[in-house]
Amino acid sequence: MGARLLQGKGWLRHLPAVLGVALLIGAIYVVQREFRHLRLKDIGAALAAIPVSALVFAFVWTILSYFILTFYDRLGTIYAGHKVSYGRVAFASFCAYALSHNLGFAAVSGAAVRYRLYAHWGLTPLQIGKTVAFCSLTFGLGGLVLGGAILFVEPRAIPFFGQHLPHAALYGVGVLMWAIVLAYVTLSRVFKTLRLFGHTIELPGWRMAIVQVLLATVDVATTATIFYALLPHAPGLTWLIFLGIYVASYTAGLAANLPGGIGVFDTAMLFGLAPYLSPPHIVGAILVFRVYYYVIPLFLAGSLFAGNEIILRGGGLLRHLRRLPPVQAIGHWSEPDFAVTAATGAVGLCGMLMLCLGVLAPQADFSWLDPDYGAVASQAGQFVPSLIGAGLVMMAIGLSHRVNLAWGLTILLLVLGAAFAATQTNRLWVVGILVLTTLLLAPFRACFYRHAHLLSGPLRPGSALSLVVLVVCLLSLAATRSHTHLLQNNAFWAVIISRELPNSVRLSVGIAMLFGLTAIWLLLRPGRVRYLPWDNDTRRLLLGLGAGPGYAASVEADGLVMGEAARAAIPFRRCGRVLLGLGDPSGEQADRVSAIWRLRDLAQQEGLDAAVWRAGPDLLKVYGDLGLTALPLGMDGLPMPESFGDAPVADQYLVCVAERDLDILLPVLPRLAHAMAAMTATRAGVAISA
Repeated sequence: MGARLLQGKGWLRHLPAVLGVALLIGAIYVVQREFRHLRLKDIGAALAAIPVSALVFAFVWTILSYFILTFYDRLGTIYAGHKVSYGRVAFASFCAYALSHNLGFAAVSGAAVRYRLYAHWGLTPLQIGKTVAFCSLTFGLGGLVLGGAILFVEPRAIPFFGQHLPHAALYGVGVLMWAIVLAYVTLSRVFKTLRLFGHTIELPGWRMAIVQVLLATVDVATTATIFYALLPHAPGLTWLIFLGIYVASYTAGLAANLPGGIGVFDTAMLFGLAPYLSPPHIVGAILVFRVYYYVIPLFLAGSLFAGNEIILRGGGLLRHLRRLPPVQAIGHWSEPDFAVTAATGAVGLCGMLMLCLGVLAPQADFSWLDPDYGAVASQAGQFVPSLIGAGLVMMAIGLSHRVNLAWGLTILLLVLGAAFAATQTNRLWVVGILVLTTLLLAPFRACFYRHAHLLSGPLRPGSALSLVVLVVCLLSLAATRSHTHLLQNNAFWAVIISRELPNSVRLSVGIAMLFGLTAIWLLLRPGRVRYLPWDNDTRRLLLGLGAGPGYAASVEADGLVMGEAARAAIPFRRCGRVLLGLGDPSGEQADRVSAIWRLRDLAQQEGLDAAVWRAGPDLLKVYGDLGLTALPLGMDGLPMPESFGDAPVADQYLVCVAERDLDILLPVLPRLAHAMAAMTATRAGVAISA
């Protein structure tokens, strides 16, 4: 029963990714079916038609929106019991929201940025966790209030559902939304704390809860107004109807779990506004909205956060600059916070660009090339770019797992995509984006240190089968070229949904892509983590890897996780929902990092959170990459009281998901420290007697 439960939790961990892919595929299908005649020149004309006054008005509303967001953190720190000056709160809020809006990945999410900044300003991990939870809940309350209001006043504004569901059902959903908000305010008035799923949640006062609801409502309405200001006048499109479309589209983008809701939010807006405006005007407004609300804040926040990191790490960075070439220095400094997340996001966006290249632009003219080459290239059309795009999306997943093979294949695919785009007219902007991404990714080879399943040992039968399947799929796709080259858009996904081709061709392309992408992932993924049971043999193995005799003798673990090269290892124990590593890995420096990642992977396999007790300062950057907070330990192995302020330098740390697991680990650590001390004393006594 327990194994089934853990397996179920493992599937739930993949649910957001599956939902995101499903929504993205649906978005691509809708764009292809409904907006296939959309052209860049029409979008350019729509952009040029936006009045300067509308651009200025939208920009002012963008500033106001981010200003309102700063009060989320202001209230959050008050709720957490550690009031921070408004200047610091504004800095943390802007950096956190600008980065998380665009990237959406754990390494540089809003939570990670807040932990980095608020810990330096004296908040404890629990206080930071409460602040993060408060901010997340606040936004949800605003969406519930406005969503409920729209479902009552303008239910037809909700894309698709407003036209196909009875109004009584929509009214019922609206009542449920308001009931949730009312229940939250009432509980805050009646109770101080709430027990939920085994966790004790401290509720804010009812006055703060009301302010929280009002603030979130104003914030969502303000953000929607940025977009609304960029649209031309359209009969029937009131602000309230637009607000319903915006809230529904933004919710779909959040559910997709993609950076900035890319593709899903945009398609939902296109679909919802289609009855009122032409597609070029909608796309033009989307582009300006993304520049205002996403791109400009991203660069500003990235620069501010980077400057703050330079100030905090000034000495270490200057030493790097003195000893290393500039690019390598930047690479080493950026690794903990930006490299992997930025690479994953940039490559994923490049993949989506190549996938959708045929939607917004006409078929390229190859007449200026050699006729023979032009014939081949014209047959390739959008088919080859779409395959490269699919490959880049898979590589982005591999990069997020820090797989070194994914780094090399990503560089290759970006170069191939740029070379192919260079042969097409009006594609120099695509070449520029792909080349820029290649140059940004190339210096960070050291950040991707995990071996792919294909390269983690001798060629296994499963890997050999995956290679064969991949080759067969590529040959099958090549064989369909003669049937697909006449389509206006012959990207593989357009072929699959096209009604102009025989079902056999569509089915063969779909099956080939499904099996091909599956084979790529099976070859690219990190191998399943296995551990050695703890016994005298593994104790001797740990001792042989360089662990101190006293440490190896005193540790009582559940198992031992080896590094990728089996030249480093870390013992662990299971403590509730936490897989707790006992000290840093022992062994060769080059393999210690992979041992840490494999500990994290084993924890995910078992539906647990990873943590490490008595971690040294040398590997704190790696633990930070995993999203773990470092708490300095005293000589007794317990967190020091002063560690919850400006964290002092220590010889040992507890690294964990503090907001979730610290309450579980604090009662366990004294027993663990006492057991290790007793074991050490017992073995020392035995040795003296002998």
